[in-house]
Amino acid sequence: MTALDLSSPVAVVGTGTMGQGIAQVALVAGHPVRLYDAAPGLARKAADTIGSRLDRLVEKERLTADERDAARARLTPVDDLAGLAGCSLVVEAVVERLDVKQELFRALEDVVADDCLLATNTSSLSVTAIGGALRVPGRFVGLHFFNPAPLLPLVEVVSGFATDVASATRAYETARAWGKTPVACADTPGFIVNRVARPFYAEAFAVYETQGADPATIDAVLRESGGFRMGAFELTDLIGQDVNESVTHSVWQAFFQDVRFRPSLAQRRLVESGRLGRKTGRGWYDHREGAERPEPHTAEPAEPPAYVVAEGGLGPAAELLDLIREAGIEVREAEEDEGSRLVLPSGGQLVLADGQISAEFRDVVHFDLALDYRKATRIALSHAAHTSAATVAQATGLFQALGKKVSVIGDVPGMIVARTVARIIDLAVEAVAQGVATEEDVDTAMRLGVNYPLGPFEWSRRLGRGWAGALLDEMREVDPCGRYGASLALYRYACATDQREDTP
Repeated sequence: MTALDLSSPVAVVGTGTMGQGIAQVALVAGHPVRLYDAAPGLARKAADTIGSRLDRLVEKERLTADERDAARARLTPVDDLAGLAGCSLVVEAVVERLDVKQELFRALEDVVADDCLLATNTSSLSVTAIGGALRVPGRFVGLHFFNPAPLLPLVEVVSGFATDVASATRAYETARAWGKTPVACADTPGFIVNRVARPFYAEAFAVYETQGADPATIDAVLRESGGFRMGAFELTDLIGQDVNESVTHSVWQAFFQDVRFRPSLAQRRLVESGRLGRKTGRGWYDHREGAERPEPHTAEPAEPPAYVVAEGGLGPAAELLDLIREAGIEVREAEEDEGSRLVLPSGGQLVLADGQISAEFRDVVHFDLALDYRKATRIALSHAAHTSAATVAQATGLFQALGKKVSVIGDVPGMIVARTVARIIDLAVEAVAQGVATEEDVDTAMRLGVNYPLGPFEWSRRLGRGWAGALLDEMREVDPCGRYGASLALYRYACATDQREDTP
């Protein structure tokens, strides 16, 4: 099954931001495009807006004037659904209400031919439920573009329970012909991106709610240590707190209130107060003109230790040993390998975040996971109230000697980056085990859809296949709320991988 021929008309129903963006993508690809909106006059207004965007593409030399003129000639606003007769594909981008979408597609079936591909751009509703109201549900598919559609490459091609393979394939190939990067997935709450991404927000909010750190510090650690483009608080302010919370709530409800997807009470209070982020001027941060951006907590300078004793190879943090030597600090090798940690001159220990809390030990400081310890500019440390001041100071000074800013946070299990990455890996592995998508498509979706520095499976291979499960199991021991602990799929994934790697 190949992509739609460029001579085939494409219709877009709903002319808000997403509808306009999808229409522009199809138009620039070379299709005749028809626009419809139930509100009188909006389709024509949208056509004018798209025309202005084409002008800007000419100014940026991404289109020629002739290509712009040809595209404008192919764009037609229509006043009623009957004007969509003869289209080969109709993409819906109307309000996120199941009843509204079902009613629309039932009406469309009276207008278009039975071989017309029908698609929804829903981000949170069930493709199966929308298509279930149709006379010919096999030609119905999800085409989830990301905003802004003309710029972001990812398109999730979602097959509902009744979607024909031929329809999904045609939608996939059409998206690719439009210059997009499609990923195929089954109909699951949140599809790939909005399902697997939930812990990025949830764990940041959980650290905040337990007073482990403030938003500015958590965001800084996620960016400067974890390698994420934006922190969870600044990103949700950009998205809109109401929008982000709505998606979280939808996924939680669709999974029958699974505690792993539980919404944040702190975010609920933010929405109730009307602080929705940039669009209202205030969210987690104050975005009003002249407002000062809060600074992340950064420790005062401390003296580095003269030496450290390395017990074990530090696992995912092994690169630190080279960095310490390069900083001129002596690394002594322990005679006996009793674990994976650094012992400081104070006698205290420096341990990579492992899901435990420092309060369980006599004199321990935990340090957070980094995407790349050499490139990271900030490292988070956590310790218990009874951890000695000398150990905290030496741990702080050690990382400062490596050129890192240090943020000391509360004694929270899994810290910030480590717990976030572990939970993302767990949900990704579970999604693949349930047939939602392939490992490759999950990684592609998370890199392109939400700009993660690595896909979950790329991260798992780098950290070790058993790393995420071990950390989550330790977190479950400390916080037995049902939210943590490795899924059965993650256990099977780690075991199956180990067996494959042991096979000659």
